[in-house]
Amino acid sequence: MTNSNQAIKEAAAYINSKSNIIPEVGLILGSGLGILAELIENGVTISYQDIPHFPVSTVEGHEGELLLGTIKGRAVVMMKGRFHMYEGYGPETTAFPVRVMNELGVKSLLVTNAAGGVNTTYEPGDLMLISDHLNMTGTNPLIGPNDADLGVRFPDMSQAYSRRLRALAKETAQSRGFDVQEGVYAGLLGPTYETPAEIVMLRAIGADAVGMSTVSEVIVARHAGLEVLGISCISNMAAGILDQPLSHGEVMETTERVREKFLGLVLDVIPQM
Repeated sequence: MTNSNQAIKEAAAYINSKSNIIPEVGLILGSGLGILAELIENGVTISYQDIPHFPVSTVEGHEGELLLGTIKGRAVVMMKGRFHMYEGYGPETTAFPVRVMNELGVKSLLVTNAAGGVNTTYEPGDLMLISDHLNMTGTNPLIGPNDADLGVRFPDMSQAYSRRLRALAKETAQSRGFDVQEGVYAGLLGPTYETPAEIVMLRAIGADAVGMSTVSEVIVARHAGLEVLGISCISNMAAGILDQPLSHGEVMETTERVREKFLGLVLDVIPQM
């Protein structure tokens, strides 16, 4: 997998050959949250395996398609299924689609994930606006030579997640009659769920939620100058908080339960991004 400017341009050129939509908003949907795809109008679906240089998702609940179309009149490109480093991909590969989105014309990125609640005041089914993240993966998608055409060598991450978009999402949720949490997302490598001791550590260093995605994509988005809104669906309480084992099934179940709340929020926010 190459992350060169040429590879980015080849992938974007193929996508452009299949659709005449110039997307303004990019969407990356986490486990069980791909339901938004059903609401895309004038949609064109492209399989990841057909796009030059694109990796392929191997995880249940991640379907492996790129969709272009409109949502409430806004041109969007959506990843239905994302890539994770625990599948064996490097961080630059997991974030490659963000580079392609930028090349297609995207200006803002909405990234969602299913996450474990580390903050003990949270409950499964809560939606959390990501205010910041902890990159606990031990690596970074920008390692290696920097291509100045793609972004600066040392990008600023002091506002990785847009204050403007968070305020917008918070107002939108309140207007729909529910509150959202706001907190720090810790991104770990996976694929094991965290140990209770790791959760104690994460809480001590300021994490409110934990997952196995998102940080690489957001680092690359900020490197490219995209405005980012991140939303975590708290799908379960993290290890050690409740006396029960964790399972992917529980994650899928909770995301199914909050789908209406999640969809309403996202559908109202997208036209304003």
